[in-house]
Amino acid sequence: MNKKTIFICTVIGLSLLSAPQAKAQNMNPLLEKYTTPFEVPPFGSIKNEHFKPAFAAAIAKHDQEIKVIAENPAAPDFNNTIVALENSGQLLASVSTVFYNLNSANTNEEIQKIAKEISPDLSAHNDNISLNAKLFQRIKTVYDKKSTLGLTSEQTKLLEDTYKSFVRSGANLSDTDKKQLRTINSELSLTSLKYGQNILAETNNYELVIDKKADLAGLPAEVIENAATDAKAKGKEGKWIFTLQNSSVMPFLQYSSNRKLRKAIWTAYQNRGNNDDAFDNKAYVIELANLRGKKARLLGYASHAHYVLEESMAKTPAKVYELLNNLWAPALENAKKETAAIQELMDKDGIKDTVQPYDWRYYTEKIRKERFDLDEQQLKPYFSLENVQKGVFGVTEKLYGLKFKELKDVPKYHEDVTVYEVTEANGQHVGIIYMDFHPRASKRGGAWMTSYRSQRTVDGVREAPIVSIVCNFSKPTANAPALLTFDEVTTYFHEFGHALHGLLSNVTYRSLSGTSVPRDFVELPSQIMENWAAEPEVLKMYAKHYKTGEVIPDALIAKLQKSGTFDQGFATTEYLAASLLDMEYHTQKQDITTDANTFEKNAMQKTGLTSAIIPRYRSTYFSHIFSGGYSSGYYSYIWSGVLDTDAFDAFKSTNLFNPEKAKSFRENVLQKGGTEDPMVLYKRFRGAEPSIEPLLRKRGLDPKTAVKSNLPKGKKAKL
Repeated sequence: MNKKTIFICTVIGLSLLSAPQAKAQNMNPLLEKYTTPFEVPPFGSIKNEHFKPAFAAAIAKHDQEIKVIAENPAAPDFNNTIVALENSGQLLASVSTVFYNLNSANTNEEIQKIAKEISPDLSAHNDNISLNAKLFQRIKTVYDKKSTLGLTSEQTKLLEDTYKSFVRSGANLSDTDKKQLRTINSELSLTSLKYGQNILAETNNYELVIDKKADLAGLPAEVIENAATDAKAKGKEGKWIFTLQNSSVMPFLQYSSNRKLRKAIWTAYQNRGNNDDAFDNKAYVIELANLRGKKARLLGYASHAHYVLEESMAKTPAKVYELLNNLWAPALENAKKETAAIQELMDKDGIKDTVQPYDWRYYTEKIRKERFDLDEQQLKPYFSLENVQKGVFGVTEKLYGLKFKELKDVPKYHEDVTVYEVTEANGQHVGIIYMDFHPRASKRGGAWMTSYRSQRTVDGVREAPIVSIVCNFSKPTANAPALLTFDEVTTYFHEFGHALHGLLSNVTYRSLSGTSVPRDFVELPSQIMENWAAEPEVLKMYAKHYKTGEVIPDALIAKLQKSGTFDQGFATTEYLAASLLDMEYHTQKQDITTDANTFEKNAMQKTGLTSAIIPRYRSTYFSHIFSGGYSSGYYSYIWSGVLDTDAFDAFKSTNLFNPEKAKSFRENVLQKGGTEDPMVLYKRFRGAEPSIEPLLRKRGLDPKTAVKSNLPKGKKAKL
């Protein structure tokens, strides 16, 4: 979801081999033109052994395409150089997209082995393009005369992005430095891959096996039933298994009254990748941070953060720290109050200990029930996955007029997946969306949106996107459908917002389409969608009891609304701590010489983080920044939080489904991709820069405790 460049894992198309060529490749389905409905990948025909030959053929094809562009005897111009480069590598992009999406959502040992084997080849191939002197000279020639070419704004953006991507990839380096850069890139690619694979292995390898019913005290029946089902599936019938998947570990931490067992599973959760075993990530953390620093300095930047943020809305580390520090004081103040409330309950329970991280969710749930008469188990029956999906579709239809039709006859990569065609109200095709909801050993944790084909326009015809959202929601049981927590509900709305960004894209060039925007802007479409999930008007659209069909009562909605800012000190503090940890790793101006645990401990001590809270992600399982593309960018969720709360105010202050506002948001944000500066797009929608005040209100943070010295004067504090 980062800004896309010419590189292979970011652009996708189906300009594949002809039928005779495909036969020559032994009918490898990855090398044939897809003949499936809507030209989705032919998952049923794709086997593991197809990937390596497909990569080899696709790299060779891309090499030839690059050679033709670089050695074109005609004078360089926008079409024969920039557009030609934009359209090259479609086959490789197609193969890469299928492979890496499967490696995330439905992997196996063979796919993971292939990923390691092809990583050096792909890294070298990327470098062969970005460090191609002839190719760069042609790009530079066109760039140097851009003001005389009469280009449209989108063409200008493509030209500028292409030129900058080459410069930022080392095109201006000496031959010696280029050689060093190649080595760094290869090591980064492989190390990041190993880091991610280790997290998956650590998550899958742990089981908390319970064989005494008394040790299940406090756990809801649904959680116990899921644990029994997992145990039976693993040949341990009559026992209960809890894992490190969020849908298992978090309910256990929230409800189990057995403090010893909470500590055991929490210790395993927060030590993933930190067990001094074959899957230990501590060395990889330091290696990745140092390699990134070396690369940035080689390219002329003070640090990796300076390099990354140059292409963001924030622009500099100083601006990121300004926002994080503005929020830190009020968040930490609230978190300390929340800690004191938990300590009071623990004292009453006779626990002679200070609040520990494995106590937080358990006692928070007790306080929520006591303070608001709200138990999350009261809510879950109203949030069946089927009904929540109806709510997501309903909100989308009301805002943008979109319709959704389930497709039963299209290939899928796993039986759990559902597929929908998305159309305009008049039936015009918009795109295809895959949805994959439940955890399994072959899927990494978390939730994300991705694409199998990004949108572009060819000869005036819109080529529709194929997108996917992948989650890890609680599974259905023998006695109930999948019932979501409210956090899972908002996650669904969030990822669907990303999907809309990809689906509604309407640009010319694929590398500028959909989510191809700066990291700190890409979360706006996703996070604004979360706001609708909790609105009473919307809750009544979808929150219906899975047994009776009863609409969620007003009294329960009122409790949910009243508790809206509850525990936000904790939530904001653990998030900000992770963001600051990310920045600490990536603002280093020389190699880190300490180990990862020491580095993290020192970084958190500087913030004054309470011992009852740890960063949302510790270094050894912080996949967002070490294997997920968010390095120096984890702050973007809160940056986009300023945008989304301010943007939602435009609806909240008028009409939740204000047609004019929805049309403007679609036309100025969702459809535009990365074709213009994001602040220009935002101001075109909102009429002004965003205010931080709606975010503070939403999180229950006192603006009086925020650091004011760096904020603009006047009523509104802006980004």
